[in-house]
Amino acid sequence: MPFFTYTARNAQGEALSGRVEAMSMDAAASQLLNSNITPLQILEDRAQTDVLKQATEWLRRRQPKLDDLIFFSRQLYTLMKAGVPIIRALNGLSENISNIVLKETLKEVVTSLESGRDLSGAFAKHPKIFSHLFVSMVQVGESTGQLDLAMLKLSEYLEREKDTIDRIKQAMRYPMIVVTAIVIAMVVINIFVIPKFAGIFARFGADLPWQTKLLMTTSNFMLHYWPYLLVLSVGGFFGLRYYIRNTPSGHLNWDRFKLRVPIVGKILYEALLARFATAFALTLRSGVPLIQGLHVTSHAVDNVYISDKIQQMRNGVERGDSLTRTAASSKLFTPLTIQMMQVGEETGAVDDMLDNVAHYYEREVDYKLKNLSSAIEPVLIVIIGAMVFVLALGVFLPLWNLSSVIH
Repeated sequence: MPFFTYTARNAQGEALSGRVEAMSMDAAASQLLNSNITPLQILEDRAQTDVLKQATEWLRRRQPKLDDLIFFSRQLYTLMKAGVPIIRALNGLSENISNIVLKETLKEVVTSLESGRDLSGAFAKHPKIFSHLFVSMVQVGESTGQLDLAMLKLSEYLEREKDTIDRIKQAMRYPMIVVTAIVIAMVVINIFVIPKFAGIFARFGADLPWQTKLLMTTSNFMLHYWPYLLVLSVGGFFGLRYYIRNTPSGHLNWDRFKLRVPIVGKILYEALLARFATAFALTLRSGVPLIQGLHVTSHAVDNVYISDKIQQMRNGVERGDSLTRTAASSKLFTPLTIQMMQVGEETGAVDDMLDNVAHYYEREVDYKLKNLSSAIEPVLIVIIGAMVFVLALGVFLPLWNLSSVIH
């Protein structure tokens, strides 16, 4: 609670001053009057309360992660399954959730519900936290009277999503550490090591091989132009980030580029297709119409390039084409996957076939993630070997020539 500084008089008319803790200025005045003290002036003590409080909240503020949404979905399902009213359940969850942003959002959701808005509409007011898929699943649950089951399916979907992301991060950790170490080593060698050898070679005036000249040229360039390189690197980083985040073409090109990165791009591509199949099956099984399900799923994949392909499928279905033909024309799926979709359309079990598609891609992703390190290691070995080879020739060949001249 905030503190308030006051000046007042007691029952004997003596002047008083001090600080009091209260919920509001009116509460502070009531507290003083109840103590037979007549307030003359009450000011909120912002300097000692708000700054510390705001700094603490700013440090703790962060967007909700998948863990927070999984906990929220699972707990809301449990409370609704037990028959707890939705507003009471959300109020209880808002008190127990540690994420400040999600806590404030849930309070705003409760306010929207109390004003007459439905739950899906209240969630839709916060698109940065609740995705299109989340809102659509809640809407379907409300319309079918199975909101608790919708929250259960959402929690299961988010758990699979988190597991896939964690496995990809774990597989990429080793290559990123190695690449970072290589970059740091090259910078240290060019700034501190090569200049020492360059001074030795210059004093003897020996004829230097091309490897040494290459190293010396690179070192001199970094030593003389490092401020420009630093500014260019920082400016390029922020410029590229702005281009990717704030321009549609930048976002599209970046998402397309990620899928074309050697080795890793194929894994990411299949992981996104598994996400598409899981989300699409979830919407269809929940009763969402086919066209609306494709629209919702296009936003759930979190990749503009794949999203555009799914929107093309949606447009094809709107024109009267079958799901199988539009999927084949999008060139997103393997022939085996197209065949499974066709069987699903013929048997009326598209959601079950999509589950099989998701399991197929999940198995492929799992296998490739387990073997990712062994697939990347040869590439890293070749890069490191080439660097060591150039460094060794560039440094030791002139030393051998100098030793022969001295003798």
